[in-house]
Amino acid sequence: MLKLSVITAVFLFAMGFFPSRGIDFEDKSLQKELQKVSGTDKPEWKEIEVPESLLASNTVPGKFLKLSGNAVELNKYVYVGRVNSCRQGGCSNSTQSLNVETSEYFDYLIVFDSATKVQLVKVYNYQATHGQEMTNKGWLKQFQGYNGSRPLTVGKSIDAISGATVSVREITSDIQEKTQLLKKLVEGRN
Repeated sequence: MLKLSVITAVFLFAMGFFPSRGIDFEDKSLQKELQKVSGTDKPEWKEIEVPESLLASNTVPGKFLKLSGNAVELNKYVYVGRVNSCRQGGCSNSTQSLNVETSEYFDYLIVFDSATKVQLVKVYNYQATHGQEMTNKGWLKQFQGYNGSRPLTVGKSIDAISGATVSVREITSDIQEKTQLLKKLVEGRN
């Protein structure tokens, strides 16, 4: 009995130090941003389901949400997601892949207008040791107006940041993928 109690206590103690690695959709920073986007203290968002036919080629570790208003210009879409990055020195190790166990991460949101054009990108939870420069509003502004019709290339259409190479590459790729996926969802193409 004592052994079971000790194991249970150690497990509960460890859970406090190693919280769930899933996205916290109730995060205060996220809720504040969603309130700003909606223009109300209690926004009502509807989750957009991604059909199985689109999941085969896209991983969606987050959620697409839609805010609808009476006027077409009030229709907005939001993607809330997570991007895995590398631990310091981890990406150069060819045996280490980007996964939940070995990577650092950041949670972010993309706000789209009714035509699925990017209006805002905001990183609200950065849990990596390096590369915080990519959370800068000025750097993230370069995604505004992106509609998925052209490729985003770090070093060409997107500024590179020394010391944030992996984070920059991963968020750029994710924004491109999620913008194209939302466009398919809105247009009804499966």
